[in-house]
Parts: sequence; C-alpha cells; structure tokens
Amino acid sequence: MCKLNRIWVSCCAAIMFAASVLMVPTAQAQQQCYADVTDDLSKVGETRLRVYFFRVYDATLFTASGAYPDEQETALQLNYLRDIRAQQLIDTTRDEWNKLGYSVDAEAEAWLAQLGQIWPDVSQGDCLIARHVDQQIRFYNDQGLLGAIDDQNFAERFLAIWLSEQSSFRRNRDELVGAR
Repeated sequence: MCKLNRIWVSCCAAIMFAASVLMVPTAQAQQQCYADVTDDLSKVGETRLRVYFFRVYDATLFTASGAYPDEQETALQLNYLRDIRAQQLIDTTRDEWNKLGYSVDAEAEAWLAQLGQIWPDVSQGDCLIARHVDQQIRFYNDQGLLGAIDDQNFAERFLAIWLSEQSSFRRNRDELVGAR
C-alpha cells in the first residue's frame, strides 16, 4: 500500500508541475505593453498575484523617483497570466472598493461604467497600464491609449486597490511599494 501511495503522489506532483509549466506565459507574451508609457519612470517594485493555485497577473509599480510614495506620476502595469473578461475586472474593482471601506455610490458606479467603455477583455499575455498623471488615470494596452478617467478621487480609489495598507493582498502590496 505504501508503494501505491508513493506512486500516486509522484504522479500527482508530475501532473501539477506540467500544468504549472504550461500556464507560465512566454517572455514574449509578457512584453506586450505599450513601451513608451513607463519610459520616463523608474521601477519601485513588482509582484505576482496568485489566488489559490491560479496565477492571475504580474504587477509592476513605477514612479518618477523610483520610490513610493511619490506625489508625482505613478504607473501600475499588470501583465495578465490568464483570460479575464472586462466585466469580471469591473466587478472585482467594485468588490475591492467595498473591502477598503469606500462607498460604491452613484459616482463610483459612473466610474465603473466608464471602465466598462475603456477596458477590453484580457487574455493570457495581455498587459494593461494605469498611469496616474495630474488628476486623471490613463489606461493603456499594447495598442496604446484605451481611455482616461479625469477624477482625482477615482485615481486615489483605483490605485488604493493595490497600494493601500488595507489592500486585500498585503504581501503583494508590500512587494509593489518596495517594503519587502
């Protein structure tokens, strides 16, 4: 019986390893972001979000000084490691705002509706960049500018999902801001 258990465990480990190798995007797929968006910024930190056994995205934070916090410009780059519909991204944004204690009032619903017009569905290997410039956030993908939301309150709430000390994924937040 012990020999059967060892064989079973070995087979399961081999299957899980093979699945993890197949789910890792190629370097080419990870480099699809619109390059000019972060050229004038410096990297602060990076992290990989995993939820249970699933890799969701690799995130990189950039600022003008290369440090966080930086009151100037900030950019958050997300390289997706799986397919996600735009509506799922919007619903998750709403959920994270609730977890952070922000009221999802009519103004927030209007922002979410704007995101619905801006964000595409993403596939494994796709990249989105959110760049906070002045009072707005501009969203980019590998094709260029997708759109912008010109509201400082939105910018603060949106980036808080990743950068707040109350973020749902604190370890990832700490890696992004260079605290880890």
